Amino acid sequence: MMQDTTVNPATAPGAPLHVVTGAFGFSGKYIALRLLERGIRVRTLTNHPNGDSSLRSRIEVAPLNFRNVAELARSLQGATTVYNTYWVRFARGRTNHETAVENTKVLIRAAAQAGVQRIVHVSITNPSPASPLPYFRGKAVVEEAIRSSALSYAILRPAVVFGAEDILLNNIAWMLRRFPVFALPGKGDYGLQPIFVEDLAALAVDSGRSRENIVVDAVGPETYSYADLVQLIRGTIGSRSRIVRIPAAGVVLASWLLSRMVNDVVLTKDEVSGLMANLLISKESPTGSTSLRAWLQAHARTTGKNYASELERHYRS
Repeated sequence: MMQDTTVNPATAPGAPLHVVTGAFGFSGKYIALRLLERGIRVRTLTNHPNGDSSLRSRIEVAPLNFRNVAELARSLQGATTVYNTYWVRFARGRTNHETAVENTKVLIRAAAQAGVQRIVHVSITNPSPASPLPYFRGKAVVEEAIRSSALSYAILRPAVVFGAEDILLNNIAWMLRRFPVFALPGKGDYGLQPIFVEDLAALAVDSGRSRENIVVDAVGPETYSYADLVQLIRGTIGSRSRIVRIPAAGVVLASWLLSRMVNDVVLTKDEVSGLMANLLISKESPTGSTSLRAWLQAHARTTGKNYASELERHYRS
């Protein structure tokens, strides 16, 4: 059984224990770091035990084993709060969004059995049980399972999360750096409202301190059309790539061909559909304060310098 009981030396004896799923991942890492800054003892449940070494030496590590509810409950024993970042971006092999729903339900049951008081769950903007898109439909089903549980909850709904380790915006920049043409599906007038990963982490940790049941969109202060976002990235990194508008099917085909070239999944048909359906935008007030425009300007030299592989990060490690 994978278990590391190393505790952050700065954590005071008797400090409360919080659990973060996927603390060696993107958003989970920043949630864990913020908890450590507050003197909270952190344990991660992960399928990637050999993740970020600097963080690994400061937190406890236990397996994220959805096949054994009793073992999962033991890994959650003593925790007051769970921060759940677990999900799957697309179906691969035996894992799909239905699998992710059932796995998350197991996590919720295990948390209740372990006596956890609160769950802070990272969802998505505009989930719906009637959505034709499995990602958004599955997120809605999980939200209902959380509401029906004995746990108090905070459900956070980010649209697009950006930061040094993000994949989506980084790879847009990577393509703009390397190809003479960048294709937009359709008119490009559908919106996105990105939130900085550290703003999301701050919102998550603040939400973990309450016992009030809340559902809130986690979105930044700026809203962009997809076309304007690509133009912003293009101008900031100094790309000369020509931006063209083509039918969505053409973008899906081009993404499939590029996926073969980089041995990854660049963009799926469902992701294009969700983007064009304006599902990555909120009608609520911003909950993040960091400007994407300002962040890009500060990171113009490094954004998109290297390709970020979804499969390498989550499936091959």
